[in-house]
Amino acid sequence: MKGNNRSPWAWIPTLYFMQGLPYVAVVTISTIMYKRMGMSNTDLALYTSWLYLPWVIKPLWSPFVDMLKTKRWWILIMQILIGGAFAGVAFSIPTPFWIQASLAFFWIMAFSSATHDIAADGFYMLALKTQDQAKYVGIRSTFYRISTVVGQGALVILAGFIETSSGKTPLEFKVDISPQYAQTILEIPKSSNIVQKDGDIHFVTSGSSLQIGTSGINKDSLDIFLKKVHALNEQNGFILKEDEKAKKEDGWWTKSVSKPFGDWIKDNFGEKIETNTSNLAGNISIVSVNLSKTPELEEEIVLNTTLQSGDKSISVVQGERLSFTQNNWDKTAYIVFQADPKLKEVSNATFKGMSGNIPFAWSVVFFVLAVLFIGLFLYHRIFLPKPKSDEMKAKVPADSIMKEFFGTFKSFFKKPQIAAALFFMLTFRFAEAQLLKLINPFLLDPKDIGGLGLTTGEVGFVYGTLGIIGLTLGGIIGGLAAAKGGLKKWLWPMTLSMLLTAATFLFLSFTQTESLLLINICVFIEQFGYGFGFTAYMLYLMYFADGEHKTAHYAICTGFMALGMMVPGMFAGWLQEQLGYNHFFLWVMICSIVPIIAVSLLKIDPNYGKPKAKEEGNNN
Repeated sequence: MKGNNRSPWAWIPTLYFMQGLPYVAVVTISTIMYKRMGMSNTDLALYTSWLYLPWVIKPLWSPFVDMLKTKRWWILIMQILIGGAFAGVAFSIPTPFWIQASLAFFWIMAFSSATHDIAADGFYMLALKTQDQAKYVGIRSTFYRISTVVGQGALVILAGFIETSSGKTPLEFKVDISPQYAQTILEIPKSSNIVQKDGDIHFVTSGSSLQIGTSGINKDSLDIFLKKVHALNEQNGFILKEDEKAKKEDGWWTKSVSKPFGDWIKDNFGEKIETNTSNLAGNISIVSVNLSKTPELEEEIVLNTTLQSGDKSISVVQGERLSFTQNNWDKTAYIVFQADPKLKEVSNATFKGMSGNIPFAWSVVFFVLAVLFIGLFLYHRIFLPKPKSDEMKAKVPADSIMKEFFGTFKSFFKKPQIAAALFFMLTFRFAEAQLLKLINPFLLDPKDIGGLGLTTGEVGFVYGTLGIIGLTLGGIIGGLAAAKGGLKKWLWPMTLSMLLTAATFLFLSFTQTESLLLINICVFIEQFGYGFGFTAYMLYLMYFADGEHKTAHYAICTGFMALGMMVPGMFAGWLQEQLGYNHFFLWVMICSIVPIIAVSLLKIDPNYGKPKAKEEGNNN
């Protein structure tokens, strides 16, 4: 049975679902796993940051994907490699050299995934007519986001379930918050002599029902207290010792450039806010934990305490991960829970302390990913179409490979309107890139410094739930609209939608409203506008990359897209600190002029993306 006329619904959802999973695994799941396995924050941040590199530099080898074999071949081969890398991580976790081995497999996964992205995006343009490319761009984005939800949600939940069911009886801490509860006295509970108990080994704790008042605690006093708790846990071997980072003096750039320039901006353009900074931190509650009896020789029982349900504004600030062995089982470990200082009403949360077989849990998660990938690879072998335009090129002699490699880049920069196109790619998200970096801090920061003063739990709902819904709906509707009217017709409406909806945060910074309904509406509007407008950006990248070497050229376009997001985001936080939130969002709106200028310079075929009665079939 020939697969040339497969419905796009038969392969686009699964292809882009597979595109998102390895990215989430490398960037997010790996971080959670290494944290659970006891890696220090310093090493964790260093190793996982380097894993992002293949996606940054993928345009460098995109011409080879375009020159050699077919895009379909690259997709299937990379899916096998990614599935194998998932299996490699699964089997390496229980080994003594698990850090080195797992990182090696994550590197293979990252490079394979970046190459899969190049081939999949190229295949998408080859297998679909231009009208369908516009129609399904929102669908592919949606299933990519679904993969992130599955990776960060379902798979992490699976690991947690295995931890719970495979270890000692879990601890449960119910934390209640109320203005009626008294302020906590900052004293470390005295530990009594611990003697072995009969029966199975289990955890013994000083209490499971905790009460925290909403009155604050002096920040300096709390800081001293938490350092004492940390020192005790570290001294008794419950947590790993980490070298203190030496304080570095300001360098030449800070002293001579950024600080003087920042002071000048702050004095002349900064928002004048009457600050009344509170010296109070959120209230706390402390519990003690120890084992009931001696564990076996060389056995390590790790207690991980995490939020199970309830308000995310309540957190563990000390003792999140405690390691019990024969050397410290009869000593007392401490866990400290803290309420967000902005939390003033009755609330609650439930935390679970789990001690399951952590290596086994994460091995199962990555084994599931391996099986899923191999299964989808077999599915794609049958249902991935074979468009005529995705043909294998004639064998390229070895001596001309490099010539064609550089020729691919040369042909990209010789495209018509290259200057206007590069300016567009680098600046279309100039305003949005700055806004995205400061949305969450603005929602969280207290009102006396210009924020909205929301709790962490409220932000999780506002931006992480309704915001995602708005973003997804905007992308889907944008794709359907572009498929009917074409890119040229919708370019300006989408551009203005993406830029002008950012005014919602300017409005919020002026009003500093306490209405959660109004805040939700504003965030939904902004994210919908962003999702709707971003469709035009993605379609233009496909439009500009069209032609010979379209796969490599599209990868180069996405490289400029990443650069256009990275650079403005790097200075956005510094600029906001100089201007204040109100003037910063005003600056973002002024920055919207730049992408408007960029769009005005573009020349686009008015028929691109429109339905045609007879379109030259590029997949028939």
